[in-house]
Amino acid sequence: QVQLVEFGGGQVQPGGSLRLSCIASGRSFTPFAMGWFRRAPGKEREFVVAMSWSGGTIYYADSVKGRFTISKDNAKNTLYLQMNSLKPEDTAVYYCASAPRPFLPPGMGTSDYEYWGQGTLVTVSS
Repeated sequence: QVQLVEFGGGQVQPGGSLRLSCIASGRSFTPFAMGWFRRAPGKEREFVVAMSWSGGTIYYADSVKGRFTISKDNAKNTLYLQMNSLKPEDTAVYYCASAPRPFLPPGMGTSDYEYWGQGTLVTVSS
């Protein structure tokens, strides 16, 4: 059974940084596209960033481009999201997600992913 568990959320002041981690288990980590999504209070879940299984293709939402960086460590079965220059509008529950089959291209829709973590809350406030 595939499980994804996120860590690293918390409260930070505007302009600050956080790094989220997502540890995967239950299947080989390497050959699957991965993504991060978020849900702000009162809003729908939205795309943040996606990475191909090789790491060679990455898509960022315009709202986070230049501030957020996705990466992964295959040896540790871990996906990361480095978030810099955080803004109050980045406040949300952040979810990592994994594609249903290996070697699929990274998607920007929730339907492109089958497995989801439970989410970690990021609050940007002074």
